[in-house]
Amino acid sequence: MPASLSPPAPPISGATVLMVEDMRQVDAVIRRRLASDVALIDQIATYIISAGGKRIRPMLVLLFSSALGFVGRERFELAATVEFIHTATLLHDDVVDESALRRGRRTANALFGNAASVLVGDFVYSRAFQMMVSAGRMRVLEVLADATNVIAEGEVLQLMNMHDPDVSVNDYLRVIRFKTAKLFEASARLGAVLAEADVATEEACAAYGRSLGTAFQLVDDLLDYEGATEQLGKNVGDDLREGKPTLPLLIAMERGTAQQRTLLRNAIVHGEVSRLAEVVEIVRATGALAATREAARTEADKARTMLEPLPATVHRDALLDLSIRSVERSS
Repeated sequence: MPASLSPPAPPISGATVLMVEDMRQVDAVIRRRLASDVALIDQIATYIISAGGKRIRPMLVLLFSSALGFVGRERFELAATVEFIHTATLLHDDVVDESALRRGRRTANALFGNAASVLVGDFVYSRAFQMMVSAGRMRVLEVLADATNVIAEGEVLQLMNMHDPDVSVNDYLRVIRFKTAKLFEASARLGAVLAEADVATEEACAAYGRSLGTAFQLVDDLLDYEGATEQLGKNVGDDLREGKPTLPLLIAMERGTAQQRTLLRNAIVHGEVSRLAEVVEIVRATGALAATREAARTEADKARTMLEPLPATVHRDALLDLSIRSVERSS
């Protein structure tokens, strides 16, 4: 195992600076809990974890628990647990999506093969459940077991939507709520659970996470048509290659000319990444990218209103800052 993991990428300077020592504690838990006598598990799990990433989900556990006055060491264990759940989904996603690049490096499946990635993903999932149980709180187990199940449903829903240009915006948003926002929601809720907050406060924390996760995914989806491979750490146009009808494409089809709609529909159906330049031109010309970012801002605004029940602390301020920076980022 490496002496240290790569630091998380900093999309959120306020929260990142505030939580730097706490995140070191989380990294220490990750290193310890990844240990396995099976060399390939060590190799693959460490490879994907050490790539870094934004680590927003574990940070939400820490920020909300601290904002509500809980400073017990359990928060580090549960922050690592949600990162493990996220990591397992990435290992499986990259196999399903046939992705070759993530966080600027070759994906585990591209490097080690699909079978190894799936099986190590299973190991990371099961290790996360061991950690949940060790927390000794039934409510923690309920929150994370529910989240894991909903995420799996979201993955299947997304698979069903692939290469379908007739997916509705509501169906697309449902996938986001399940696949991405659910773990953000669970992470924020865990902070409240650890602090033994009342039901209303717990629900407000969960709603913040849900809206933040939705905003975060909306921006990810628009960056697939607006960003650059070097900044994103993945190949621009991957969503199109995979036939994912994301919001920029759905809005562009709604606003575009008949000829533009036909081109976009064919690109989705056939995953025509060779026509990426034309697709990008259409989503820009129709204002679809700006509309998608505005939809993300609306979700971020919802998230901010959910922080009103929290006491005024530096951790609450960091959560406010996080909701802004997650939308205005370019990677």
